Amino acid sequence: MSRPQVMGIVNVTPDSFSDGGRLATVAAAVAHGLGLVDQGADILDIGGESTRPGAAPVNAAEEMARVLPVIDGLRALWAGPISIDTMKPEVARAAVAAGATIWNDVTALGGAADSEATAADLGCTVVLMHMQGEPRTMQADPRYDDVVAEVTEALLARAGTAMAAGVARERIWLDPGLGFGKTAAHNLALTAGLERLVATGFPILFGASRKRLIQAVDPTAVDPGDRLGGSLALALAAARRGAAVIRVHDVRETVQALAVQAAVNAGLPDRPV
Repeated sequence: MSRPQVMGIVNVTPDSFSDGGRLATVAAAVAHGLGLVDQGADILDIGGESTRPGAAPVNAAEEMARVLPVIDGLRALWAGPISIDTMKPEVARAAVAAGATIWNDVTALGGAADSEATAADLGCTVVLMHMQGEPRTMQADPRYDDVVAEVTEALLARAGTAMAAGVARERIWLDPGLGFGKTAAHNLALTAGLERLVATGFPILFGASRKRLIQAVDPTAVDPGDRLGGSLALALAAARRGAAVIRVHDVRETVQALAVQAAVNAGLPDRPV
């Protein structure tokens, strides 16, 4: 089994839950992105608005001012896939014009009246992520009877709506949205049941890197930077269940872990160690 693609996270937000404010300049963000490519990232995901629980919204002009120079800078030096992580169709349109090839939307194209039409017009790959509620309130009291079934059903409905609007089926990826309107138990159930999402036939993007779910298992992991072990465990669990793309902060470590898992699965020829 070949390893999933690894999507490296480049946050250019002052308030991201894990690394907010660390990439305060365009030069720093571009250098970070290129460093992730050197570490083995297949895709770079650029975000200019935090979607952590309780995050305040950012207007489109400010978001574009944050992300477009970074996309321009990366595109001048790298030809690989660039994803724009945004809820706003106007930001997605500008980002694609600047060189992005993927629109990663936490609202599954439900954030604006013209999101679906914009995605169809752009013709880029679109990630439809599941979220119960909206970022400021999504963790207030999330409830499901069967989280895997309900998330799968909701994502298939969004995919159907997108296709009806003209988005090609082969351009759609699905993301169960760990941490977006889910408890730790919901997140663990979605990871364990990921094969049910994979069975839909859509490529599945899985993002659990440094999330609070890990602290729920290991209460000492209060700082997101102390969650590498849990992030790797979740990435490997998702890969075993058929995820096509793993979205992470720690690219080098994830690529290594996936390579070792693939080697264990395939077996290595005898060689001196």
